[in-house]
Amino acid sequence: MFEIDNLLKQVKRIHFIGIGGSGMCPLAEILHKEGYQLSGSDNNETDTLARIRSLGIPVAMGQRAENIEGAEMIVYTAALLKDNPELVAALESGIPTFERSKLLGAVTRIYPNSICISGTHGKTTACSMLTQILIEADFDPTAVIGGKLPLTGSNGLVGHSDHMVCEACEFVDTFLDLSPDVAVILNVDEDHLDYFKTFDNLKKSFIKFASMATKAIVYNADDPDSVFVAKEAEKISGKELITFGVDGDYDYKAINITHNNEFYSFNLVVKGQTLGNVKLSVPGVHNVHNALAVIASAMYSGVSFEQCVSGIAGFRGAGRRFEILDKINGITIADDYAHHPKELEVTLKTAMNMGYNRVWAVHQPFTYSRTHILFDEFVRVLQIPDKCVLTEIMGSREVNTYGIYTSQLAEKIPDSVWFNTFDEVAEYVVENAESGDLIITLGCGDIYKAAKIMIKLLNERE
Repeated sequence: MFEIDNLLKQVKRIHFIGIGGSGMCPLAEILHKEGYQLSGSDNNETDTLARIRSLGIPVAMGQRAENIEGAEMIVYTAALLKDNPELVAALESGIPTFERSKLLGAVTRIYPNSICISGTHGKTTACSMLTQILIEADFDPTAVIGGKLPLTGSNGLVGHSDHMVCEACEFVDTFLDLSPDVAVILNVDEDHLDYFKTFDNLKKSFIKFASMATKAIVYNADDPDSVFVAKEAEKISGKELITFGVDGDYDYKAINITHNNEFYSFNLVVKGQTLGNVKLSVPGVHNVHNALAVIASAMYSGVSFEQCVSGIAGFRGAGRRFEILDKINGITIADDYAHHPKELEVTLKTAMNMGYNRVWAVHQPFTYSRTHILFDEFVRVLQIPDKCVLTEIMGSREVNTYGIYTSQLAEKIPDSVWFNTFDEVAEYVVENAESGDLIITLGCGDIYKAAKIMIKLLNERE
């Protein structure tokens, strides 16, 4: 038995350090609904903090030792630096203290049908899409999602069935704390190499994760590295393998793929039998693979094909995943979580094919290590849009030991500009954008705040 599993049966008062994080907020919502007395702290005001406070959970701004007083258990986000004063106090206090992945792992063990979705890209979209299907099919799931699901208005959902959906993130091996019944592998790509050091090490971690599945491994058979991971995991665990893709004889296959204004549709073939047509309401060809992964997972869980089709048709994206925020004077403002070059590439190529006059990419690089290690890839993909505007790098948990700055990116990207503040970014873009343009803010930090400033400025002009 895991230590945290036993403690959750004993404690009532839990404190969250960094409660506003996308991985922390849904867990807090779940525990709140389960009757635990919660408190939290964070360093930045965000929309998620507003939602947490609306539940009656007190949140302290700034992280200080005194915030942990009265707690019987403490949960912290992995994004914290080791010298964070509140984390230091927690670890020295003798109060049981766990990184949030340990808590998420405990939650997955509560449910006999936990579907844990992994992959370098697409986890939030796939989890959101699957959750919407399960909700509309009356499966009453519990879910932990990295973005807000419009259907529920939150990142977290407490259901009353034995079904659970969650993201399985490879960052610092946190997905190894989970206990998946069904392990989904969307893709395996180079990221977090500051931790893994090599791509081979990252793949070894994916193999460990997939091998922990108690029932099945659902994987992208069009991605060679996902195939390698699943096959190696099968040797360890002997679990059922379920394939999806478009380029081979797979269990779940998309054929006759067509698109209208970047919204794709396809016919689904399941084990050689054509079941019917699937229409997506989220843009981009990459979402064909996300939909296949979701349908395979849902149908394995007992959802009918017709229920899958209905749920997918009604799914219009998760928060911060090509989320259209407003349209003012013919200018469309959108926001997206893309922060890895592969994610930026698919998002920007999708945007460029949607018929806008010009596409403005407003990007906030996230972490010094990623910007340094993948520098050339960032330079390449940020030349895709018509206009590229950059902010300074958001270091998050890191110290800039790399000597990397946004100005170095801007020097390599023709006609790009960069600014230190969101106010400067917003003023520049609003001053130069025209009717028919798309402005899309990109990044997993707080770049969405720049989008809100632009909306305010555009409304004032109108």
